[in-house]
Amino acid sequence: MAIEKAKTARYSRILVKLSGEALMGQADYGIDPAMIKRIAAELEEIAGLGVQLAVVIGGGNIFRGAGLARAGMDRVTADHMGMLATVMNALALQDALESRGLHARVMSAIRINEVCEDYIRRRAVRHLEKGRVVICAAGTGNPFFTTDTAAALRAIEINAEVLLKATKVDGVYSDDPVRNPTAQRYRRLTFDRVLAEKLNVMDATAIVMCRDNHLPLQVFNLNNPGDMTRIVRGDEVGTVVTCE
Repeated sequence: MAIEKAKTARYSRILVKLSGEALMGQADYGIDPAMIKRIAAELEEIAGLGVQLAVVIGGGNIFRGAGLARAGMDRVTADHMGMLATVMNALALQDALESRGLHARVMSAIRINEVCEDYIRRRAVRHLEKGRVVICAAGTGNPFFTTDTAAALRAIEINAEVLLKATKVDGVYSDDPVRNPTAQRYRRLTFDRVLAEKLNVMDATAIVMCRDNHLPLQVFNLNNPGDMTRIVRGDEVGTVVTCE
C-alpha cells in the first residue's frame, strides 16, 4: 500500500537533485563522511513525514565528464567515467541511509547488475510506494546529457510534485553573489525568464523539460541544515521556478 501523505508535509512525492560536489563537504575531493551523514539524516527526516523520496546524484566530486573532455579526453569516454562516478556516490548515499534504518535502492541507467538495479520506471515507482528511497545513478545513461537533465527526466517519469535542486547558495541570483555582493536573490521566477536571462539554475534542456511538463523547481542551499525539510513542510525557502 502506498504511504499516506503526512499532514505536516506539503508534498507526497519529491525528487532531490544533489551535486557530487555537495558530498565533498569541507574536503577537496571525494566524499566527506560527516557531510553524507548529515544529508542522510535530513533525508530520513523527510521520509519520516511520509514523503516518497527519490534522489538523483552527480559525480563532480570524483569525475566530471565535461571537464575531462575540455582537457582533451574523448567526450563520450569522459561522460561514461562521470556516470560511473555517480554510481559510486549513489552507493555511498545508500549505505548512509541504510545505516539510519531506511530502505534505499540504487537504480542505474547503465547496467551494473552486480552492485545495483537497472533503472526501470515502474519498478522505481513501486519502490517509492513501498517507502523506499530511490537513488537514481548514471544520469540518463547517455553522453552529452547532464545530471540536471537526468533529474528533470526522472522527476517527470515518477510524477514527482516538485524537483528540489541543492546548490551552494540560497537560491537564484541576478549575478554571481560571490563576485557581486549587490546581486539580487529572486524569490520566484518563471522558466521562460530563466531561459531568456540565461540565469545559472540548471542547463537549458532541464529547464525546458520542467517547463513543458509543468514541474515546479525549487533551488536551495544544501549547506543550510534543515532547509530541505522546511521546503517539504511548505516554508518559503530559496527560489521557486514555475511556469507562471
